[in-house]
Amino acid sequence: MARERQNGRGGSELGTFLRAHRAQVTPEQAGLPAGIGLRRTPGLRREGLATLAGVSVDYYVRLERGKENNPSPSVVGALAKALRLHPAEHEHLRDLAARAAGSSPPEQAFEPVRTVRPGVELLLESVRPFPAYVISRTMDILACNPGGLRLFAGLADWPARKRNVVRWIFLHPAATELFDDWDEQVRACVGRLRALAGIEPDAPDLAELVDELLKKSPEFTELWERYDVRRHTHGSKTFHHPEVGDLTPDYQSMQLEGTQGQRFVAYFAEPGTPEHDKLVLLDVSRAEQAEAASTEGVG
Repeated sequence: MARERQNGRGGSELGTFLRAHRAQVTPEQAGLPAGIGLRRTPGLRREGLATLAGVSVDYYVRLERGKENNPSPSVVGALAKALRLHPAEHEHLRDLAARAAGSSPPEQAFEPVRTVRPGVELLLESVRPFPAYVISRTMDILACNPGGLRLFAGLADWPARKRNVVRWIFLHPAATELFDDWDEQVRACVGRLRALAGIEPDAPDLAELVDELLKKSPEFTELWERYDVRRHTHGSKTFHHPEVGDLTPDYQSMQLEGTQGQRFVAYFAEPGTPEHDKLVLLDVSRAEQAEAASTEGVG
């Protein structure tokens, strides 16, 4: 997050969010006449957004510059409406406003915990053959069952401490071919990191990962500057997997209470369906597959 450190902290994170989303709304989308609010770069002028939110231009400029740090809930709501924010983004804007005003709990500096409780490890085994894994708040894969690791093609080739979902999506050559909706996947991953950065901007583990990706991935840099905030907790994903072919399992992501933001993620499918059969194949190691084939040939 080297670029953001140059901008300072406090209310500046709120200003960064407002600027990024102002750039994504056209006057036409906001219901303004074509000539009002237009600027050389895409998006609204500050004057246009201030008008829509019912605040003075001077007040809004001070918000963006971090010189005004206590917007009322009604102002936050008006800005969210004018910027056409979806619910997760609106919630994040409220969090940023509370942090800028000093009314949110103070940040806690801690050394990220990379261990997973034994009971959670047992859960990973108990859900087999369904792929499952535990990720940290920055999406490091902390523990997984066989299918959970093999679901991300090529991830097993990386050292355990480098296995991070966002790093893999942007830097591993197999990632762009695996997902049917790669663009949506990368937006969701960056959105999670962006949400975390707004609340814990100086967390060392987050800063290290973001700085690495800003240096190595132009795609990540472009999405990071958009400041989208997304939280996908369940649904389905389509994979074009090199080992088992195309499959569309459902998934569920669950927060693990009593941890530093760890989440348990599992993919599943109804027994008797092609998806279920392919998840079973992912759960079986290559060595076990070879042994089974050898045994079948003996008879």
